[in-house]
Amino acid sequence: MKKQLAFLFTLFLLCSAVSFGQKKSKKDDLVTIETNMGTMRVILFDEAPKHKANFLKLTKDKFYNDLLFHRVIEDFMIQGGDPNSRNAKPDDMLGKGDNGYKIPAEFNAKLFHQKGALAAARDNNPAKESSGCQFYIVEGRTWSKTDLDKQAARAARKLTDEQKKVYETVGGTPHLDGSYTVFGQVVDGIDVIDKIASVSKDERDRPEKDVSMKVSVKSMKKKKITRKYGWKYEA
Repeated sequence: MKKQLAFLFTLFLLCSAVSFGQKKSKKDDLVTIETNMGTMRVILFDEAPKHKANFLKLTKDKFYNDLLFHRVIEDFMIQGGDPNSRNAKPDDMLGKGDNGYKIPAEFNAKLFHQKGALAAARDNNPAKESSGCQFYIVEGRTWSKTDLDKQAARAARKLTDEQKKVYETVGGTPHLDGSYTVFGQVVDGIDVIDKIASVSKDERDRPEKDVSMKVSVKSMKKKKITRKYGWKYEA
């Protein structure tokens, strides 16, 4: 059954990826992640079409509603999307849940782990395929040139000068580049990441007080997204 589900969903993702690439739309999908600690708004990247299609499908199916940010590490990231986190008890082990399939990695040199990046979690599979549902949002930190060089050496690809500047001024987690698929960016409510990352947590990095989410999506003109949230699209 799982193999059949994985095949059918791979077919769906391939079809969706083709449709994303046919022509540039004047609209985009703005994702809203509401939590009890604030609201974040996210755009998803066309350069990762399978991940974008998957996240939009799960969002429209209300898959993420009432799930938790079950693992948070200050100066690193906040992770959620484990279906086992819905109605989880305080002592439940979380982080191993899935929805029956993985997504092929979609690495792109333009997409990197700057602060606010939305990326797909994964296990240690050699193909670096992503979880079909679990994701994380980068908090990270800023880096000095010396420390950044050390972090960049751990990355699976070379950083551009522009990316290095972002890591030095805005922050992020550069050592993850090229190893985990980045497929979106927080464009509003980035301070909420800091709030969630700084909560009290147990020895497994689970917040002691649940941080739940509700995720929705709305089609919006790109010009309006730029005007309201400052995100600039490529011409």
